[in-house]
Amino acid sequence: MIAAVWSRVLPVGTFNRDLKLIFASNFIGAFGDGLYVYILPLYIRGLGASSTDVGALYSVFTLSTALTIIPGGFLADRFDRKKIMIIGWMIWVPIPLFFSVATHWTQLFPLIALYGFFISGPATSAYVMTLARKDRVTITYTMLGASWWLGYIFSPGLGGYLSPLIQMQGVFILTFIFYAVATSILFFIQGQRVEKTVKTQIEASNSHLSRPSHAKKIVLLSLFFATVFFFLSLVRPLVVQFFQDEYRLESSHIGVLGSIGFLGSAVFSIGLGKAGDKLGKMVAAAVSLLIGAFSFALFIIFNNFSILIFASFLYGASYMLWSLMGACVGSMTPEASRGRWISVSQMLATMAASIGPYIGGALYESSRFVPFYIIIGVSPMLSLIALTKPFKEKTLDNQTRS
Repeated sequence: MIAAVWSRVLPVGTFNRDLKLIFASNFIGAFGDGLYVYILPLYIRGLGASSTDVGALYSVFTLSTALTIIPGGFLADRFDRKKIMIIGWMIWVPIPLFFSVATHWTQLFPLIALYGFFISGPATSAYVMTLARKDRVTITYTMLGASWWLGYIFSPGLGGYLSPLIQMQGVFILTFIFYAVATSILFFIQGQRVEKTVKTQIEASNSHLSRPSHAKKIVLLSLFFATVFFFLSLVRPLVVQFFQDEYRLESSHIGVLGSIGFLGSAVFSIGLGKAGDKLGKMVAAAVSLLIGAFSFALFIIFNNFSILIFASFLYGASYMLWSLMGACVGSMTPEASRGRWISVSQMLATMAASIGPYIGGALYESSRFVPFYIIIGVSPMLSLIALTKPFKEKTLDNQTRS
């Protein structure tokens, strides 16, 4: 029965052995990460930080991500992508232990910067794109994204429950163990290098993509997603703070809402991933934005836990936009230079997102509702832009072939 349901979700042949191992690594790593990541803003405030201070730390996180993506893209096209992925995880493994010994929020700046290191991101995206079937690119990307959200389903609630019992220090130690296991799994995937015969095509590929039409295509998509992530980053670090400040929810209840949100991410990754392959990736992005905006509206209107559960489930749709960006850009780039082109879009998105948390935190200090009003108002406009002619799949495909 389970196999039959799974085959309907993910048709046979979509994942090979290596993609299954990456799925398992993501799932285990995410389970550990979810034990603390959703309630991390509360932990930071417990170390004496204000909402603006929390926003500053998240800005450092995303800025660190942005600055390490481009080097990661070049490494992905020059060295074994498997090794780059492992190195990326090895950087993250000890970070929870460092978090556990912090005594003041200012000590978190170097740690949050390390937590943001994302040199493995382009390597992972390029690795997956190279193995993905061309008719199942979107579902492959979103399902591997769903492996993270599936891992997060139970762990935020568990982390919220455990934090009063074993303190956050105990939660961080558990996360360290899960990180280590997730890293070890990647040692069993096959290496992936850009073949020498393909490397000889890099110069031609770069020349091909340097034409005005192709450069415009990459820049257009990258700027769109950068704008999306800027506005999303205004509110994401604030959601759990809003639950605590406005509705006086305890960490255990907030953890449950986080788990429900990640369940929604997994479900929407499947549904919108399939829709993206049939109707277009930007259509899926537009729908994701609209559902996210509706969830934010429910957050600020209803102080009812049942409605907040439903809203948190819908909120999960916004998390799949990163996977959709990778699918959009990755499917339009040549294999020889895929890592660096993917890293460009990821870098622009994270650079934009590095500004948002600080601005959102400052706005939140003046009024808890203003950041939410902004994302609710902007999301429908971004959805309409995603459906305009320049973003239609055929238009972008024609630019690639010309």
